[in-house]
This record gives sequence, C-alpha cells and structure tokens, in this order.
Amino acid sequence: MSEIVLETRHLVRRFGAFLATNDVSLKVERGARHALIGPNGAGKTTLINLLTGVLPPSEGQVFLEGEDITSMASFRRVKRGLTRTFQINQLFNEFTPLETVALAIAEREGVGHNLWRSIAGCGKVVDEAAALLARFGLASVMGERTVILPYGKQRLLEIALAFASKPRVLLLDEPAAGVPEDERHEVLQIVSDLPADVTVLLIEHDMDLVFSFANRISVLVAGAVFVEGTVAEISTDPRVKAVYLGENA
Repeated sequence: MSEIVLETRHLVRRFGAFLATNDVSLKVERGARHALIGPNGAGKTTLINLLTGVLPPSEGQVFLEGEDITSMASFRRVKRGLTRTFQINQLFNEFTPLETVALAIAEREGVGHNLWRSIAGCGKVVDEAAALLARFGLASVMGERTVILPYGKQRLLEIALAFASKPRVLLLDEPAAGVPEDERHEVLQIVSDLPADVTVLLIEHDMDLVFSFANRISVLVAGAVFVEGTVAEISTDPRVKAVYLGENA
C-alpha cells in the first residue's frame, strides 16, 4: 500500500470575493513525481503558497507525513522536510554559488553565524556545498558571482539551494521558466535525475517536461482539481486538451 507524504483536505483560499483555491483535496505519494498543471490563473502558485505556509488557508487542512501543518510557520515546514523553489529566482546576486549553498547548509546545521566569520574555516560545510554544486552541474562556476551566471545556471542553483536543506518533499515551481532554449536541456536533465527518495511536486507549463518527468498529474482549473491521472490518461483526455493543451481553443 502506498504511503501519502503530502495531503490537502478541502483546501480553500479566498481573496475577498475571489476564490483562488476551491475545495482542493490532493494526495501525493512518497517518492512520487507528481505534476500540477493548468491554464494561467488556475491557482497553482496559490496552492504551493498554501502548502508551504506563505499563505494561510481560508478553510481546509494541509498534512505532511500525517502531521497537520496547517498553522505551522514556513521555516518550520522546511525543517520538517518541505522545501520549494520559486518561479522567479530568490538568490543573492553578489554571493557565489559556493557561498550561497554553504550558508544554507550552515543554517541547517545551526552554525550559520560561524560561516560569516570565515567560509574557509568551515571545511565540512564547504566540502558538502562543493559536492552538491557538482551534482547540479555548477562546479565550474561555484566561485563566480551569481548575478553573472547564465539564467539556466541560476535556476539550477536555486534547486541546489533547496536540496541543501535535505528535503523529503520538494516543490518545484516552473524550474524551466525563462530559461533560454540552449540552456534548457541541462535544467531538464537535472530535474529528471533528482533522487528517487525525494518526493517531487512539479508545477510546469512545458508539457514535454511534464510528460517525461511525472508519473501522476493533477489538472487545476479555476482553483479546483479538474481531473487527475497517469500521464497516459491525462495526455489523451479530451477535456484536458480542451482546457489546457489548446484543442478547440
């Protein structure tokens, strides 16, 4: 029997009279590659914000590994193993990738204050950061300022930064968004090669990435779960083609 690692029950978020999330009940299995798709304005990012505690729900509950985390602060959810990336990079432009990831690791280990004194003096942290950057194809640029990196490398750095917290559940909010075509292959390959023991919930508009990555897809329309199924089921569902993939548009 599969284990549910992330779950929402009847989740609602209102902004005044506008219903951004409408009675969403969603289950994500441990180790899943679960994609959340839908047209612009469907409420995908609002749902991610509810899952991560950026927004409180108007109604409903969020569970992580069976624990009700509905009222839990965002940083505590990260410590519980729920981490996200963003549509727009949330990076320190003047830091190098090594400094960025080393700081995240140091904060995770509770030694962040020491890192500010001398990054060179935190050998174990720096070694782990360097290994993580190599895993994400960033070894050759780990000493460069983030602001001058190609955008695809910046997206990879954000995923590496999320991994520095050792997540059990990773929420990827459009990891390939804005990445030039000649840099996309590397980003998509890294996403495809994410460790199998990390559960991934992916928001993405690139359907090639979705269909090659996901083993389960939920389609969100007008804030509600419209349909859910396997890649084969979703890719051939005429209702999905009509509302999202562009047929009969």
